[in-house]
Amino acid sequence: QVQLIESGGGLVQAGGSLRLSCAASGRTFTQHAMGWFRQAPGKEREFVATIRWSGEGASYADSVKGRFTISRDDAKNTVYLQMNSLKFEDTAVYYCVRGPLFGDTWSRPRDVDYWGQGTQVTVSS
Repeated sequence: QVQLIESGGGLVQAGGSLRLSCAASGRTFTQHAMGWFRQAPGKEREFVATIRWSGEGASYADSVKGRFTISRDDAKNTVYLQMNSLKFEDTAVYYCVRGPLFGDTWSRPRDVDYWGQGTQVTVSS
């Protein structure tokens, strides 16, 4: 059974920064693409960022490009999302997700095979 445990969410003023972490269980972490999705109140879950299984290559939603950075530390079975220059519209529950085995970056929720429980990020304007 795979578990994805997010941490690092909270309340921050617009323009501030947060770093989300996701600790993953399971021996095949290093073989899977990983990513982050988010869901704002009243909206569908949406793609934020994903990273290739090898760590060489990442994709970002246009709305976060240049402000967010996804990374992974395979020695710690952990994936991160550094969020800078946060905006009010970044307010959402952020979910760590596991993607395809030996996978490239992706953006479709249907390609996620495991979801974390989510961590709330609230940006005050």
